[in-house]
Parts: sequence; structure tokens; C-alpha cells
Amino acid sequence: MTALLEVSSLRKSYGDRVVLDDVSLTVQPHDVICLIGSSGSGKSTLLRCLNLLEDIDDGVITFDGREISDPRVDAREVRSRIGMVFQAYNLFPHLSVLDNCTLAPRKVHGVRRTDAEARALSLLEKFGLADHARKHPDQMSGGQQQRAALVRALCTSPTLLLLDEITAALDPELVGEVLSIVRAEAEAGMTMVLATHEMAFARDVATSVCFLDEGRILEQGPPAEIFSNPREARTREFLRRVLPGGGE
Repeated sequence: MTALLEVSSLRKSYGDRVVLDDVSLTVQPHDVICLIGSSGSGKSTLLRCLNLLEDIDDGVITFDGREISDPRVDAREVRSRIGMVFQAYNLFPHLSVLDNCTLAPRKVHGVRRTDAEARALSLLEKFGLADHARKHPDQMSGGQQQRAALVRALCTSPTLLLLDEITAALDPELVGEVLSIVRAEAEAGMTMVLATHEMAFARDVATSVCFLDEGRILEQGPPAEIFSNPREARTREFLRRVLPGGGE
């Protein structure tokens, strides 16, 4: 199977501080890759590099058979096929939920307003937000806003979905409602790379888990292997801190 996304020897630094060091990753169609690791390990920066929101210092990123790390590549065109959802929602506060969801399909993909609204309303209904379509983000709870941000990303029918700690800013009781959408999309075959602190979710849904430490992918493998029998001492130490029983 031809990989949808390949990252080879990626390096990224801010001044003298190396944030990503020799990172390589292969994502096949329908994979759900969970990035785990302590805050500051490079997870968010990696996702931003994949979406061309950050320039890289070295390495190659190939998406759907095309090198997108080439500086001559039109980043906006690449992003039109990659959905990204951020921790802070990033909904436009002056637009209704419906307008947030239809903006990219209309302005980037040239979809007619009636068609864009029909798809957005269908997705909003699917994820329990039909009654909120005409509201502005500040009229909704954090969980509702994050679900709306997910719908907005899905409205462009992305080939790849990147999720950056999307539950980190939510109250614990709202986490489940957001993760249920992600789980549904994973089960429907959406290809995803997500940074998460939700270990139970990663264990249940991921096809592969990558443990990042100080900007490197220290260990990668199936969830059962990473959580039950990690090879690296640093991985075991991390899991002992975040899981009861250290992942056993």
C-alpha cells in the first residue's frame, strides 16, 4: 500500500533550541496515529510542520506521493486537503457556527453556498449541533465549540485530519463528547494523526502509537505493545506517571 504521508529525517529548531530531531513517520490510508509524550516533547510542532504552518530546517515531507516540504509548494493548496483542529478551537467569533463551517468549502473549494450549507447542516446534525447552527461560538460550551471545530474541518472532506490536543482545554465531563466524534470518524476510515493526553482513547482507537521525547520518536508500535510492553525505559517512566499501574 502506498503511504498517504511520509516524514523522513525531519528537523526543526527555534534558534539554538532543537524541537524536532530526525523524526521519521509513515502514515498509511485509514491509519490513526496517536502522538503521546510530555508537554514540550514536540507533538504540536510536528503537527504544525505536517500542515506547513511551520518551516522545517531539514528532512522531507511527502503527502499523497508529492513532496510538500519543497518551499515552492503552494501551502494553501496542500492545506485545502488537510483538516486541522486546534486545542483552542480557533472558530471565528464574528461568524455563526454554520458560516464557520461553510467558509472554507465556499472560498477555498468553490462549493456553492447551498451545497456547502447542506453538508454542514448534515454534519452538525450528526454530531448533535443542529440547534446551534445559527449561534456564535461564545454562545456555546467549550465541548460544543470543539465539536463545531471538528465539523468545520470535516466540511472540506479532508484526506488527512490532524488533531492537536483537542481535549486539553475542556472540562473532564466534556472530553467524552468530543472524543466520540473522533472515534466515529476513525471507525469510518478517516486517516488521522493526533497529539493526545487521553491514553485510554489512544489504546482503544489508534492503529499505532508514537512516544515522543525531547523532539524524537523514541518508540513506535501498536497500542497493545506500547502500553503493555514498552521497550524504552523513558517510555515506561512516562506511562508510570500517566497511567494507573504504569500501563500494565
